[in-house]
Amino acid sequence: MSRVRGQSLFSLSTLLASFFGAAMIAGAFAYFNYKFSEYKFIDFKEFTFYEKSDVFHPQEDKYIVVFYSSKDPNTMELLSQTKLKLPILAIDYYNEVRQNTEGTTFLRSGTKTSLSFIQRFNIYDSPSIFFIKKSQEQIYKQDSMIRKLDNLQELASVVEAL
Repeated sequence: MSRVRGQSLFSLSTLLASFFGAAMIAGAFAYFNYKFSEYKFIDFKEFTFYEKSDVFHPQEDKYIVVFYSSKDPNTMELLSQTKLKLPILAIDYYNEVRQNTEGTTFLRSGTKTSLSFIQRFNIYDSPSIFFIKKSQEQIYKQDSMIRKLDNLQELASVVEAL
């Protein structure tokens, strides 16, 4: 190694600075991955959803939330025919009005609420599914990771797996 004024180019301080720099980058990456995957809360006082023209007020302790697009063929029919142990909250991206069925409540909302919901839960695909459970009176906590369904016919198997 060459020397500049009696010092080595490869010093202990350079090595430690590189190590701490790499550790800080790895720590920041791990922190943001943790925050990104952290489970979120939904306050039904803040997020106003509608069943037809009535405001939705949750009554159950747990729900399956399915975020879907009514423009996909047969999606609403499959959701309305699905009967599971837990009630389904089907939130339509395109806000089509649909009659509720025994196991499925079809919800719609304004554009601001829809966009806030998508952003809060980091939803990138349709249809997506996750569970929520009651935390307080109108506040529900996300109770599972958000999964994309390849098709709604696998809904029952995904629910059993989660």
